[in-house]
Amino acid sequence: MKMKKLLSTIACLGLSVSLLTGCASTPTQVEKEVTTEVTESAQETLTLETDVIVIGAGGGGLSAAIEAHDAGAHVILVEKMPFVGGNTARATGGLNAAGTTFQKEAGIEDTVEVHYTDTMKGGEELNDPELVKFMTENAADAVAWLTDLGADLSDVGSLGGASFKRAHRPTGGAPVGDHLVNVLYQNTEQRGIDTMLNTEATEVIYENDKVTGIKAIATENGEKTSYIIKADAVVIASGGFGNNPELYTKYQPQLDGFISTNQPGATGDGIILAEALGAALDDIEQIQIHPTVHPETAALITEAVRGNGAILVNTKGERFTDEMSTRDKVSAAVLEQEDQYAYLVFDQGVRESLKAIEKYVAQGLTTEGETPEALATALGMDADTLKATIAAWNDSVKSGIDAAFGRSAGMDIAFEKAPYYAIKIAPGVHHTMGGIKINTNAEVVNTDGNIIPGLFAAGEVTGGVHGAERLGGNALADIIVFGRQAGTKAATLAMADGGIGATTVSEKEEASTPKINETATASFKDGVYQGEATGNNGTIKVEVTVKDGFIDTIEVLEHHETSSIFMSIQNDLIPDIIYNQSTEGIDAVTGASNSSTAVFEAVNSALTTAK
Repeated sequence: MKMKKLLSTIACLGLSVSLLTGCASTPTQVEKEVTTEVTESAQETLTLETDVIVIGAGGGGLSAAIEAHDAGAHVILVEKMPFVGGNTARATGGLNAAGTTFQKEAGIEDTVEVHYTDTMKGGEELNDPELVKFMTENAADAVAWLTDLGADLSDVGSLGGASFKRAHRPTGGAPVGDHLVNVLYQNTEQRGIDTMLNTEATEVIYENDKVTGIKAIATENGEKTSYIIKADAVVIASGGFGNNPELYTKYQPQLDGFISTNQPGATGDGIILAEALGAALDDIEQIQIHPTVHPETAALITEAVRGNGAILVNTKGERFTDEMSTRDKVSAAVLEQEDQYAYLVFDQGVRESLKAIEKYVAQGLTTEGETPEALATALGMDADTLKATIAAWNDSVKSGIDAAFGRSAGMDIAFEKAPYYAIKIAPGVHHTMGGIKINTNAEVVNTDGNIIPGLFAAGEVTGGVHGAERLGGNALADIIVFGRQAGTKAATLAMADGGIGATTVSEKEEASTPKINETATASFKDGVYQGEATGNNGTIKVEVTVKDGFIDTIEVLEHHETSSIFMSIQNDLIPDIIYNQSTEGIDAVTGASNSSTAVFEAVNSALTTAK
């Protein structure tokens, strides 16, 4: 929620807030003191109290917040970005789990033991065996838990390094991450969990030999507010450092200049916070390169495209590797090619088998040809070579034997249905396997091998689970399994002395803020108007209703943007347009400038006929 909404909520809980007046609500069981003070820089500081603080609102943080709440704790979720989701929202391929109901329904005889073996092998045995054991043993339960929350993980597909199909995703192979973020965030909203967006944790407070809260700075409309949030337990789930070139080149200098698939907030803040308390780091130098990243846009092309049958060819039109090997091996193979990039090639049959591909088509990342020869011509490669490569691949699919490179997975579809497609790819920084050292209780371990009381961590901010190389699909398994564990264990600790308890507040609306600026004048003709513009991933269409000369509502009829990011546009940007009765002077949502600009253009297009 915005800062003013959180403060309104706190005031309506019957708390002492000298900045707010006029809230006539009966106090609930939650009795927290909120005080204000002035720092030397004249920046006000608010002090809040809760049971559990979760830093980071990606998949791990959202899972931790839900489980902590459901265990009876009052939770405050802190996220430095203006939207929830983190890197989870960008995940596409699936969530690895063995022995699930969905596998059994599909006749897949996978086991936890094989999942464990695959993970250790992929990580070159550098993984922490206990963490891997815990993840693989609890992944199926994570799928069941997410399903109970409303997620669709019924489709099971192949990803690199897996002995069986175990990547769970929505029906038809639709992108999984954005879907999970929506489900998890809706569940935090339904539970009334306080979520502070645009709020950066700057310090974990450690007093009397235990963690007692955090310091944070919130930014809204250019104004900063400092917070001290007291709590018995803190969960760090702020993600990795894949979008911090200074940090990842510190550990791997050869990555200088590489593109990154990570969202803007993946800068390693949580690792730095934990290190300041003496936390140990595990596998920090292990940084994963994803082999299939679109070089011009840094868009990640999911491994599921290969899992459903695509092949890799170089600029000569030749295959050069087992496309379903681990990511480090495939990345190395691409970089060994003369031009250090390659093309994912597939046909209409593969496209129809995986909904995720539609996004790449909408983004204009695909090149198309009615025949293999036509595709080769469009790509500037030898037509006969590409034609022969595809013919050889089709023979391998039909025989079930890839004599050239020994590929054994993702060989279900021969390329026999026009048109044919290609996506240019090159390796990019994708996942940081190393981070804060934890145990199976998700407790943070210090450099002396002891736990730091009250401090927990989960997800990409931690190390030890993936070793030298993460298998596709294991990231989501990691963040959900350990996110749940961190939330549960943090709540257990916080509630040991009674705690504040989960909030029972049902009404969380902002104090009566006018819908329309009182200085605005009626400027439009009454009616319903539609407009559209091109966003980051395709068309954005809006419907604007004008009543009594004022913009009354703006409804988004169609969009193809990342849903978790688009939530901020719908929750913040659109109300601002209505309040100002114009798109002029309104700042774009940070990290969603293209989507914001498209909404502005669509609204203005609609209003051209309303004047």
